[in-house]
Amino acid sequence: ELQQLSKQYSNIKLLQLDVVCENSIKKVVKEVEEIVGDKGLNCLINNAGINVLASLEEVTAETMLTIYETNTVAQLMVTKAFLPLLRRAAQLSTGMGCHRAAIINMSSLAASMQLVQANEMFLKVYPYRIAKTALNMITRCLAADLKSDGILCISLHPGWLQTDMGGNMAPMQVQEAIPGILSVLDRLGEKENGSFLDWQGETLPW
Repeated sequence: ELQQLSKQYSNIKLLQLDVVCENSIKKVVKEVEEIVGDKGLNCLINNAGINVLASLEEVTAETMLTIYETNTVAQLMVTKAFLPLLRRAAQLSTGMGCHRAAIINMSSLAASMQLVQANEMFLKVYPYRIAKTALNMITRCLAADLKSDGILCISLHPGWLQTDMGGNMAPMQVQEAIPGILSVLDRLGEKENGSFLDWQGETLPW
């Protein structure tokens, strides 16, 4: 699908990245720098993620560590690698938001500790939801750490979508959620820094 889009729109550049490989991260940062140049990077969306069905009875240490490496640790390492480009962009503008420099961590409603009993389905994905809860803490840490640089950071729940991960039972198609997500990203400002939002811009409980 990405290959098709890149054929239709010349401004889409496809770069290969393995988020759990340090050399791959370094390579793609250099490739992005060649594209953005002195303008830096305005928006980094950490969207990579994997999921394995595992209830309390099924979960193993190996599964936990695999999911945590991809869904949590990798997001932090990718962000850290792109910080020089985000800081470069932040120096060229004022305020906070995607117009300047922003980090968007794709989280999940399943990560909410307050809503832990709200959906029995979430009890079948111990590794995924725990890793996403940890990702939310990364968002909070980055928001505090990078505020002085003018770099905004939020966690975003995109909705349960019909993707390879979401499956056919998901209530929404990707095309339905995209306008809402783009609208949320466009409206982000300093008051949203460090927040947990859904695809409609509503605040979710931690």
